[in-house]
Amino acid sequence: MDSKTKIDDIKKEVISFRDERNWRQYHDPKNLAMALSIEASELQELFLWKSPDEIKQILSSKKDIARIREEIADIFIYLLYLSDSVGVDLSDVAMEKIEINRKRYPMDKSYSSNKKYTDLD
Repeated sequence: MDSKTKIDDIKKEVISFRDERNWRQYHDPKNLAMALSIEASELQELFLWKSPDEIKQILSSKKDIARIREEIADIFIYLLYLSDSVGVDLSDVAMEKIEINRKRYPMDKSYSSNKKYTDLD
């Protein structure tokens, strides 16, 4: 599905959904950033204090996967709203960031390393 659906098409759908309900008035950058953080925290909560074995069980449960999917969707939708609010094209900034990270994390220094780029030798 990812390869068939463009981010812009999804963004148009969520913006249309929002505008049909007259919610733009609530969607300023501060509130959208807070909502995005809250939704990310709700996703984190599903894994909080769980052992690796418990996480495997969660990932094999249809009920738990449904909850995870819902939280991921909420995060994505709020990110789309936020990007619209501040005038950022998600595809462009993602590609730009990948290029930045390629320079920060050269293969010969970062392969199989979990160090931050500032700590690479």
